[in-house]
Amino acid sequence: MTGTERPGPPPEDLGRLGYNFSIVGCQKSGTSTLSGAISQHPLVCRPPRKEAHFFNDEEYDWAHPDYERDYTAPKRARIHTMVGDSTPVYIMWPGALERMRAYRADLPLIAVFRDPIERLFSHWTMLRSRTEAWPDWSEFITEFRPSTLPTSLPDGVRTMRYKHLSGVARGYYGAQLERGFGIFERERWLLLEFRQLLSAYDEVLDRATDHLGLPRFEQRPPLRNRYAGAELVTGTAPTAVEIADLAELYAADLALFDRLSGLDTSAWPTTRILAGSLDPGELAARFATRVAH
Repeated sequence: MTGTERPGPPPEDLGRLGYNFSIVGCQKSGTSTLSGAISQHPLVCRPPRKEAHFFNDEEYDWAHPDYERDYTAPKRARIHTMVGDSTPVYIMWPGALERMRAYRADLPLIAVFRDPIERLFSHWTMLRSRTEAWPDWSEFITEFRPSTLPTSLPDGVRTMRYKHLSGVARGYYGAQLERGFGIFERERWLLLEFRQLLSAYDEVLDRATDHLGLPRFEQRPPLRNRYAGAELVTGTAPTAVEIADLAELYAADLALFDRLSGLDTSAWPTTRILAGSLDPGELAARFATRVAH
């Protein structure tokens, strides 16, 4: 800046908005793609960060929450009426949905679901791409392998560790919906499917804005598959036996999910393996192309 230049006026303080919708899950299922698109709506304020991680904060004083102080975002334009929190761990985190209902019982919720084994593998490759010190695949799927959705955090496990440890647990979609529908009324929920988000993007985006009570986009933002993950990671690729075992682990819960969600999961590899129309080795071989020894 030269001696003759003067700094411009500070940005106008437009106040703050309380978060008034949430994309609650599931991780590695297109939540970044969806939240990025919705945040480009003229009436939607882009939040300071995609994931607020407010309702899964185990150190917060939940007996005396101060939402106005702790759960608001700066308004960026006068026209803005909505701001969303897209934290995909909420749907499976013990206690998170209950805290959300105490905040706002009429909060609109969106959840995007993906084949549970594909989601699990994508979860592992994300962590593995960040650091090779992260456990290899076999350890990742056995270190914490509950047979149902946990209702509490494991004893002695800190919040950040559980976020990374909970890969297998996140795939119990049926139990997540069963619990979620008992906390929030069914009409509060919009359930979407990952493959459809990518293949029928315009239709899905219209459904999302309809659910949030927003006018549809006059011109939709282009589809951007955000945070799709690393193309190649080092480690040991999944085996056909491991894939088959995971499919059996998820079988009962997947049947529950099908009944509750109404989504079409017939093309999901897990569904096809259980139906006998896909060999687990085929999925293992596909995953192996993403893993270098």
